[in-house]
Amino acid sequence: MSRPRVYVCRPLLGRALDILREGCEVRVWPDPEVPPPRDVLLQEVREAEGLVTLVTDRVDETLLSAARRLRVVANVAVGYDNVDVEAATRRGVVVTNTPDVLTETTADLAWALLLAAARRVAEGDRFTRAGRWQSWGLELLLGQDVYGRTLGVVGLGRIGRAVARRALGFGMRVLYTSQSRHPEAERELGVQWRQLDDLLAEADFVSLHTPLTPQTRHLIGREQLRRMKPTAVLVNTARGPVVDEDALVQALREGWIWAAGLDVFEREPLPPDSPLLSLDNVVLTPHVGSASFATRARMSELAAENCVAVLSGRRPPNPVNPQVLDGAR
Repeated sequence: MSRPRVYVCRPLLGRALDILREGCEVRVWPDPEVPPPRDVLLQEVREAEGLVTLVTDRVDETLLSAARRLRVVANVAVGYDNVDVEAATRRGVVVTNTPDVLTETTADLAWALLLAAARRVAEGDRFTRAGRWQSWGLELLLGQDVYGRTLGVVGLGRIGRAVARRALGFGMRVLYTSQSRHPEAERELGVQWRQLDDLLAEADFVSLHTPLTPQTRHLIGREQLRRMKPTAVLVNTARGPVVDEDALVQALREGWIWAAGLDVFEREPLPPDSPLLSLDNVVLTPHVGSASFATRARMSELAAENCVAVLSGRRPPNPVNPQVLDGAR
């Protein structure tokens, strides 16, 4: 009996490839840094029953139409805006993701960006390395205090809650906004619900943790940035297009807000001509929210487990479109 074929769009970490190879014929794009070219992916998916993707791999109507035998798309990420889930569902293709395992790691990075932007850590590093530090001075690299201030969390899912939980150690008042109220989180964490506009006006720090949907694209634009305090810091570890990047550049240049910490961007990788690169009051990291050794290995392994489960006729741990499994498309 032939084994199902799986195409993997990047070398995986941990035991992930061993998990796949136990019952599948596996082909892997070999470059760990660059995704497979579109023509290669279209060719490979023709005979694949399983596809293991990263956020850089676009699974759209064209690719799904070329996939004659595809049964599962296992995304190595919690977000899946790179996958046309509706088109996959119509074709009976199960889509899976890797939630939970990256929650704390991503929350750590959100806080790293918040602190670095508030206290000008990256700017201070560049200043010191350039040999510009001549003496101690009262006005040298003055920043914003974090302890005891107000944090606004936009999207109180797993990662948003983890970020809010960390704020308790900094004695912060925490506001949140989301599609619905979370009374249990309000009781457990002491967070207070606000409409988005009110949260932006009150918060000293705003951290974004909402998925990218048509409703959240450019959720933070000129009008919203204008509502924030001139001393406020915006942090985005969610998805780049949640923020109107042109508006953010203007806000940072003209002092509408104090600073920003960004791990995600409207275009990734960040273009070399991006105006963000010329601004001192923004801290930039290359979409590494989940990038710890343990977390990336577990994400890889969970994606492999999701893929193998579907191909073995079992329910995967993390289906995005469970209606395919339940027979209701």
